[in-house]
Amino acid sequence: MTSPEQDRKELVEWQRNPPAGFKHKVTDNLQRWIIEAIGAPGTLYANDTYQLQVDFPEHYPMESPQASVIFLPPAPLHPHIYSNGHICLDILYDSWSPAMTVSSICISILSMLSSSTEKQRPIDNDRYVKNCKNGRSPKETRWWFHDDKV
Repeated sequence: MTSPEQDRKELVEWQRNPPAGFKHKVTDNLQRWIIEAIGAPGTLYANDTYQLQVDFPEHYPMESPQASVIFLPPAPLHPHIYSNGHICLDILYDSWSPAMTVSSICISILSMLSSSTEKQRPIDNDRYVKNCKNGRSPKETRWWFHDDKV
């Protein structure tokens, strides 16, 4: 079960050694982090700024924070990021490990953005977003990880 001490420990580590291109926006809620992400230099997203929301589940880190690692509007245009902010990234779901941290998630997301060759929505964006009405979590989606190029 996640505890305030564990959340604080991860936050202290983040403040001591934040991943390049990310900044934690301080709030009173240790269970929900808002993180500013800045696109890496030399990529399609260079200097673009986005906000990630990370909600920690009750059993974090044994359970991934995938229920809510989402981009707040406006989400970046990317083949693996839906317009509602949901992210199709295997480490948030099938490949989660309790050894991962918010920092490692952020680095993976930045890598995914940096490797993209075009700014576009996933081809099934409209259908997916329509099916996510009424607050459906990305955790309820059966993801199909078929494209490791972006």
